[in-house]
Amino acid sequence: MRKKLITVALTGTMILGTTLISSPPIHAVGNGPNYGGNESVQTSIYTSHAEMGKFLKEQEMKQDNMELEVIGQSVKGRDLYLVKYITNPDNPTILYLTQQHGNEALNTEGALIFIKEMGTGKMKELADGVNILIVPRLNPDGAAGDVNFSLDDYVADGDHHLTRYNANGVDLNRDHINREQPETKALHENVLGKYDIDYMIDLHHQGAHSEQNGELVSGSILHPTTENVDTDVLQKSKQLGAVVYDAIEPKGWGHLGKYAGGSAETISRNGLAVDYGISTLLFEVRGMADHSYESYVLGQKGNGYLIKQAVTTMESTAKAIADGSINEKDVSFWDTLEVQNTRRTE
Repeated sequence: MRKKLITVALTGTMILGTTLISSPPIHAVGNGPNYGGNESVQTSIYTSHAEMGKFLKEQEMKQDNMELEVIGQSVKGRDLYLVKYITNPDNPTILYLTQQHGNEALNTEGALIFIKEMGTGKMKELADGVNILIVPRLNPDGAAGDVNFSLDDYVADGDHHLTRYNANGVDLNRDHINREQPETKALHENVLGKYDIDYMIDLHHQGAHSEQNGELVSGSILHPTTENVDTDVLQKSKQLGAVVYDAIEPKGWGHLGKYAGGSAETISRNGLAVDYGISTLLFEVRGMADHSYESYVLGQKGNGYLIKQAVTTMESTAKAIADGSINEKDVSFWDTLEVQNTRRTE
């Protein structure tokens, strides 16, 4: 059954702190359990690629320690952006990657909030201890529905059809070996092959809301699971997951589960760990911004805290790497973390 995205009668703006950005009339609004109404995320709107580019350029002008780079173009010619905070090449470096899948929009909204925060006193000092790279949307064509295949199986709302695939109908998170698509080629050639990256978090959505022991599961995490990963890389990946788990689990938004992922190295979580020695973590929030399965499509009430999960993930990991506390994290929780039972979408 097809289902339209839920919209509300609000002006076309996205709220990033106190800065308003004009955006198309597609809205994802709401606060989840224990979500703080005075925090930075109150109303989220799926930001168009043009709006995102404008916002990033404005932030580069405002932030002395931010540099914006175009690393390539999508199939349809949209710029692929890299946001950089590099003050000392000797510092450890983390990469945050969002929206490999075009219908997984909330983590991109979280990344934009995090970028804005990096220009404030709250986060600015982090640049002294960690280099931060952010690719805030790898699949702009899928996010715009500007594709070379039929969208009949996707939910339509106005001019937007958010799809998992890129314009050629390829899942970018299955292209990390062949790297045939311009988006994955740009990522590998101009980010992964160019910068000395120690950690990477790949932020996604998962198919459906689910429960563990009768309690809400708000997302899931997973380290590399290929047998070819180096032992030290795996250990640091698990420590990266421990930082995220310890930051999110006490919030009351719902529990994190262990994602039931496979070992294929075509997937970034596995392939990047093997090819580049990067400690990687998959982070998935529940629900989809747009999907042909009705039960997958996000409602209004949960989106505020789901975005906040993405922001918290970025904040907590950047801080832990900057101050070195990540190196002391206990990874034993992975041994008892329950596997989440839901349709896999990584």
